[in-house]
Amino acid sequence: MNAVDVIRRRLNGVLRGKEEVVELVLACLLARGHLLLEDKPGLGKTTLAKALARSIGGTFARVQCTPDLLPGDVTGFNVFNQRTQQFEFRSGPVFSDVLLADEINRATPRTQSALLEAMAERQVTVDTVQHTLSDRFFVIATQNPVDEHGTYPLPEAQLDRFAMKLSVGYPARDDERLMLQDALGTSVETSSKLDEPVLEPGQLDALQRAVAHVHVDTKIHDYLLDMGEATRKHRQVVLGLSPRGLLTWQRIAQAHAFLEGRQFVTPDDLQETARPVLSVRLGVEHGNALPIIAELLEEVPVPASKAPNQDRLD
Repeated sequence: MNAVDVIRRRLNGVLRGKEEVVELVLACLLARGHLLLEDKPGLGKTTLAKALARSIGGTFARVQCTPDLLPGDVTGFNVFNQRTQQFEFRSGPVFSDVLLADEINRATPRTQSALLEAMAERQVTVDTVQHTLSDRFFVIATQNPVDEHGTYPLPEAQLDRFAMKLSVGYPARDDERLMLQDALGTSVETSSKLDEPVLEPGQLDALQRAVAHVHVDTKIHDYLLDMGEATRKHRQVVLGLSPRGLLTWQRIAQAHAFLEGRQFVTPDDLQETARPVLSVRLGVEHGNALPIIAELLEEVPVPASKAPNQDRLD
């Protein structure tokens, strides 16, 4: 069993019955993207983020977004040291490998924008000084779609920094039963094993570079371009897929193919990742992009899938 399979198994253990969600979370990580989880409280989002951080051998930080949260509370700030008579930088939670921004839409636009540079450039600027973040920096942001009182909707520029948007949803009854049974049988030994990292230092970067080299055929590029053009021409779409959105979709499709054990992208990879990738960046008149995405997937011609002369991944 390779390292990716071990991480997949561990995440499926903490998020029971959500294999498809786990697969897309891994695809987002391997594509060097960031993830927006839109769902109700108590469905395992924090547990998932912590388990992912432990699995990759990284540090974890959590920010509870509230209206009084300041940009410096996220990025860090300079403090004057009376002893040395110099300013010292105190790093904020963005200087972690996995950052959970809980209920991000409760933070003010000013604080939301503090994450923009961090997510896009993996760096922050404090008092004109740039500070580099971790190469593994991965943001998982959550927002509650039910309780929207006192929230600040994310602007399009911020939404476009997320590679995809997912909903975890309630587990099936049998999966909830297993969850209850597992809670009774949890031991210190089992917990310590789950805390052990799966990846060695530098291994995540190697996996991400391998994903970037997954083959994308010209016909797949044409299909991507056709889908992008279709979103821009649709009568109900106000904001279509941008060139950056196309690049993001391609990277996610490469990661999906990699997780399937292939060195090449097929139309299925694009179709199976279309909803989470497009739903976070299409501006539609009535707020729900999913029916439009389904319509486009039906209408845009799919190229014939012919595998290049490449072996499957080990």
